[in-house]
Parts: sequence; structure tokens; C-alpha cells
Amino acid sequence: MTLPADDPVVIAVVGPTASGKSELALRLAEAVGGEIVSADAMQLYRGMDIGTAKLPLAERRGIPHHQIDVLDVTDEATIARYQVEARADIDDIRARGLHPIVAGGSGLYVRAALDHLEIPPTDPDVRARLEAEAEENGAEATYAGLLARDPDAAQAIGRHNVRRLVRALEVIEITGRPFSATMPERRHLHPTVMVGLRPPRDLLDERIDARVVQMWTDGLIEEVKRLVPQGIRRGRTASRALGYAQALAEIDGTMTAEEAQAETAQLTRRYARRQESWFRPDPRITWFDSSSADGVGAAVAHVQRAITDNG
Repeated sequence: MTLPADDPVVIAVVGPTASGKSELALRLAEAVGGEIVSADAMQLYRGMDIGTAKLPLAERRGIPHHQIDVLDVTDEATIARYQVEARADIDDIRARGLHPIVAGGSGLYVRAALDHLEIPPTDPDVRARLEAEAEENGAEATYAGLLARDPDAAQAIGRHNVRRLVRALEVIEITGRPFSATMPERRHLHPTVMVGLRPPRDLLDERIDARVVQMWTDGLIEEVKRLVPQGIRRGRTASRALGYAQALAEIDGTMTAEEAQAETAQLTRRYARRQESWFRPDPRITWFDSSSADGVGAAVAHVQRAITDNG
């Protein structure tokens, strides 16, 4: 293991789900001397293990992992809370001479941890009203409403991400300012190297399909049944998570096992496309093909060179 650094570099490992981020993060931690800070919104939840592909403790190779198992399923994951706590973890890891490795596919969480990013206030009543309007009027009308008030934000978010469209409208209503004025800058807080994993799309789809089947084989339904008494149905975020919403539908009898798995796979493939779209425009990311024999090794070597150059 590398000795502690005088000025530790922050390392970000990004990419779509099932691209191999967890393995690369572990290899980097071993190679350069680091600890992992998760940037996966769903891995924040205690008890949500199988459906989030959370590494079991025994498979973490003794590497400390932060921002995992910090919320109950009834809690709402917020970007503001995550930003404060993840940055505190990063500062603590750097203060001990180690390299923080921010790993995950939740794009805004990665940006909140790494970049200059203002988190606007929220108002539950305003949010609930706007969500009800969006559900009644549809995504296209919600997009048109934001386009009229903040074209830059609307074009950046796109027509189909209703949750972010509603959030943008909420911020405009609360603050009287354009949502685009609070969007993140591509400017890191600390010296940072970003690597991304991007296997070929057909292979990624195969991995996603296989992962979904394995989730059910590993006992996702039993996991969700254990979470029901803990209140997962009341959890605004947890109950909507990919795989968990479908497992609840299967438990309720509104979906068969085959339908639940098929929908989970389809929505996860769609989510992977959105992740790629989020990360692709960021010029700071160096991409590697995790399906090739030397792809992960090349990513580790790239990070090692960046750390040496920074020193």
C-alpha cells in the first residue's frame, strides 16, 4: 500500500450501473492508499443491500466505506445532507494523509461532493403541489412550464426527468431566481482526478439483465419483506428505488416475478443511459473500457500518474 500523501488527491470513479465501479474503487484504494466515499443515493439506506449491489462487508477487503447504511428506509435522501456529510468524510480522509475515492453513479451526488455547488432551499408544500400538477398534466407540460421560466435549466434537464423539472420549478418559486443560476460549476474543491468506466452498450445491457436475475436469486423479495415492517412503503425515496418498487408490486400481487424482473431490467437499462448522458459531457473524466483485459489496470495506472504529477 502507498504511504500517506502530503497533499492527497481526491479520486472520482464514475459511470453507469454495472460498469465495474466498485471493483475499480477497491483496486485504487489498495494501490494508492485510500478510503471509499459512496456516491450512490440508494446505498445510503440500511437494509437495502441486494437491490443496490452493495458490497458485503466481507468483500470490502478491509477498506473503509463511507456514506453507506446511514439512513433508515423512511428517511428521504437529500442532496443537501449528502453534500455536508460526504465533504466531511473527504476532509477527514485527506487530513489523515489518504486519498478519498468518491465512487458511484448518482451524478448530482458526485458533483455535490466534488464541485462548487450551491444547494437551494426546499419547501415540502411547494414540492407536493408541483408534483401533483406534474402528475396531472404530464412531463411535457411540466417541461414547457420550466422552458417558459428558465430555458437554460429546461434544456439542461431535458423533457423526461420530471423529478428534476419539478425541483427546478420549486427553486424558482421559493427563491425568485433561475434554477440555472444554482446549477453546479465544473470546478473542483480539491485536486481531483476523475476516471469513468464505459463498457460497450450491448455488454452493459447483458450485465444489467444478469444482475437483475441474480438479485431475485439472492433473495431480493425476502429482503423487501423484511423492510416492510421498517416502513419502506412510507419511504419517499426508498419505495421508488429500482427493483424495490417492482419487488413491492410482486409482494402485493400486482406483478408476477417475471414482470417485476423484466420491468426492473428495462428501467435499469434506461437509467444507465441517463447516467452516461450525465457524465459524458464532463471533459474532466478520462474514460476506460472496463470490459477489456487491461481497462481497469489502465485506469489505476492513470490515477497513479495523476497523483505523481500533482505531487
